[in-house]
Order: sequence, then structure tokens, then C-alpha cells
Amino acid sequence: MTDPLSDSGASAVQQALRVVVEQGADDAALRTLAGSEVLLPANMDAVGPDPKAISLPVYELDDGTEVVPVFTTQTRMEEAMPRVGRHRSALLGALAHGWPSEQLSLVIDAGTPEELALTARGVKELLDRDDI
Repeated sequence: MTDPLSDSGASAVQQALRVVVEQGADDAALRTLAGSEVLLPANMDAVGPDPKAISLPVYELDDGTEVVPVFTTQTRMEEAMPRVGRHRSALLGALAHGWPSEQLSLVIDAGTPEELALTARGVKELLDRDDI
């Protein structure tokens, strides 16, 4: 049997994402995800009082669910959201630690085979880690 984390064609974060999607809440894979940088789509004319503050991009789905999409690579972001020309980077675990709402979900790599959607509870329980 091959180790799913040894796929040399994908980054460590994508490999970890694949493990979680295919096998469930694997602690090592979740630790890798929490310690990884992800890309958040950014508004072209976003202006704020603090350039270091991150404004989460929130999208409402047809069923009313509000989601924040994040991506493991710029290519994946461009494939899912071709009109978004800018992004911000953030540590996934730090985003989870400061998750702002119980009604807000997270989607990692939307539109890919490794897409992972988490409720706010899932974000806090799986990605908000003290060990990163």
C-alpha cells in the first residue's frame, strides 16, 4: 500500500487535504493543514484602516450558507475564481483561531477533488491548534 502523503505531484498541504477528504480527520494531516499558508481571494479595491488586517471574503450560496473560500495554490484559486486577481496569504490555523462567526463555513480548494467544506464548529475543532 502506498502512503498518500508521499505523492510527489502535490504540495504537502494538498496531500494533507487529500488525506482528510479521503480518510477523515487524520491528526497529522490536520496539523499540516493548520500550519499551512492558504490564499484568500481579495477585493481589487479593498481599503481598510490596517493593511495587515485580513478581511475574509464571504460568499453566500444558493441555500443561504455563508462560506469563506481559501486555496492552497494560486492556480487552484484562479481555476475556481478566474475574475479574482488578488489574494492575501494567511496561516490556516491562525484563521481558525480567530474564526469570527458560528454561521460562517470554510471551503478549502473549492471545485477540486480535494475540496473540503467545514462548518464553523469543524474549523475550530479541527484546525484551531495550540501546537502550530
